[in-house]
This record gives sequence, C-alpha cells and structure tokens, in this order.
Amino acid sequence: MSVEYYVRLERGNATGVSEAVLEGVSRALQLNDAERSHLYDLVRAANEGAHPQRRRGPAKAQRVTPALQQLLDAMHDVPALVQNGRLDILATNNLGAAVFSELYVQPQRPANFARFVFLDPRAAAFYRDWDDGAQQTVALLRAEAGRSPHDRILSDLVGELSTRSDTFRSLWASHDVREHRTGIKKMTHPEVGHLDLNYEAMALTSHPGLSLVAYSAEPGSATVDGLRLLASWAVPARQDSDRGRGN
Repeated sequence: MSVEYYVRLERGNATGVSEAVLEGVSRALQLNDAERSHLYDLVRAANEGAHPQRRRGPAKAQRVTPALQQLLDAMHDVPALVQNGRLDILATNNLGAAVFSELYVQPQRPANFARFVFLDPRAAAFYRDWDDGAQQTVALLRAEAGRSPHDRILSDLVGELSTRSDTFRSLWASHDVREHRTGIKKMTHPEVGHLDLNYEAMALTSHPGLSLVAYSAEPGSATVDGLRLLASWAVPARQDSDRGRGN
C-alpha cells in the first residue's frame, strides 16, 4: 500500500477501499477489536457519504417492548437496565432505578449517563473513579458516532457536552474508542455508601442498537447488604417516563 493511498484513507476518501486493505491497516497499526470495528464503521460512513441518497434520516424514538420490561422486572435481585448507544437509559427494573437514582434527580428524560458524568456535579462523588469513567463514557460515544454518523440526537448530545464541559471536549478530541462489555463499577450511593458492582452488557439482537446491562455483587460482600437495603426501599410504581419510555 502506497503512502499516497494511506494519506487518502486518513483524509476520509475511502471510496472503494477493499477489506484486504482495511485488514492490512488494522494489522499495521495493531488495532484492538474496538478500534478495528471503528475503522470499518468510518469507512462505511465515508462510502455512504459518496452516495447522499443512502443517508439515513433522523434517529427514530427508541422504546422497549412490554416483554423486555417484563424481563427486567423479573430480575428482582439484580440491578438491570436497557441503554442505547447514546447511553440513554430507556428502561430499568426497580433495583436498577434505586442504584442509579442520582441520574433521575434532573428532569431530563431519558436519563443519560454521559450527561450525568460531565454536567452533574454529583457525578464526581457518585463514581469513585470518575476519571476512568469519564474516559470510558467518551470512548463509548465516539464508537457510537462511528456506527451512527447521521444520528442527529447523538450529534446534538456531543455538541451540548462539548460546549458545556472542557473535560469532555478534551477527551473527545483524543478519538479514543472502546467496547465496554464487562467490568466493575465502583460507586458511592448517597443512601447506602460504597457499592462495587460487576457488570455484563449484552447486545439485544431483537432490539438492534440496544443493550441490557446487568449488575451483580460478590457474595457475602458489603455491596450485597447495600443492594438488599436498596431493594427494600425501591418504589414499585415509578413513573412511566422513568421505566420504559425512550426519547
């Protein structure tokens, strides 16, 4: 592959680029899985840009089905939620809403993790490793921007965060991307104190673009006691806008 050809890719001129070339670039740059997927997304978007008639319209409102909400509600002892690529919380069960109650203090719906992390001063106290959480949040949004380059709602969210948060603007400029499927969240809940929650994020094949995220605690840990206390306080009859209505 010539230097001129590589420069053309960097400038977004990816029309007709073969998969073999993309694989070569991925190997040469030692891209991880998330970065490789992002490269393919960017090339797809560039090729679509060469054919305006293929551009997608504004993102449609996303809603969970009653069956999916029923599944969430059946997970009594596990905090669980459904989110989209913009990190909007589209639905939760009672325990999930209790764990992430801080996100529902502000009136904006759907509640959004990125907006909470960068625009709500309580986020720094809620997340014990706020810096890492902020980097992960931006990397997830950057990856979603590659998958959905014509999502007007995502563009508006990025614009809002860039305007109102210097930290977000700086991290966004780094072009980091990441797949965030499993890990641990360390939080300080205002009612029950420290919570160390393992999480698994699972793509919902029947709901393209949505993921179910379930959280669990180490057996016998103080976090288990905290979750039990939150479960006893959780209000079953939350407003519909807090349970399953999308944007």
